[in-house]
Amino acid sequence: MLQFSAIPSWDALHPLIIHFPIALLLIAPIFIVVGAVLTPAKGRSYLIAAMVLLLVGTASIFVAVETGEAAGKLAERTPGVARVLETHESLAERTQAVFSVLSVIFLALLTVPWLLKASDTRLTTTILPLAFLVLYSAGALLLVNTAHNGGRLVHEFGVRAMVTSAPSDANAALPMETPDRD
Repeated sequence: MLQFSAIPSWDALHPLIIHFPIALLLIAPIFIVVGAVLTPAKGRSYLIAAMVLLLVGTASIFVAVETGEAAGKLAERTPGVARVLETHESLAERTQAVFSVLSVIFLALLTVPWLLKASDTRLTTTILPLAFLVLYSAGALLLVNTAHNGGRLVHEFGVRAMVTSAPSDANAALPMETPDRD
């Protein structure tokens, strides 16, 4: 019988969760650019897709920060690890705040004209979204720097999540084979 390993504890989820905000938030600007260069009618759906990516990515930062704080409490604290971990935690909290603000700004860019029942113009569908990307680039740099420091903890200092170990017999989790009856 095939056995699945147990769901990791909250503190061990950080390595699984962290890649979602990184991927989603670095892909969102591509949708903004595509939406801004297309005609207003065609570009709106790309801008809405960017908004969804931004909101889901921002929400996943909150989960990543919480799981990271739990995992950080278990990390071995050598002087080098402590310094990089402190930097990583500080950057993560700033990243969370910056993307929260960016989400509100972009949501306002998309919804205020709609709420005012204003027709799409080049200002609202091209100029403002592209100007928003200037702000967004600062957030993206902060996100990448946060990820880099997290990567340093893993690849330079060997910090790992505490995950339950696999069964001692590696074949124990594999299904049993039935003998061939020729």
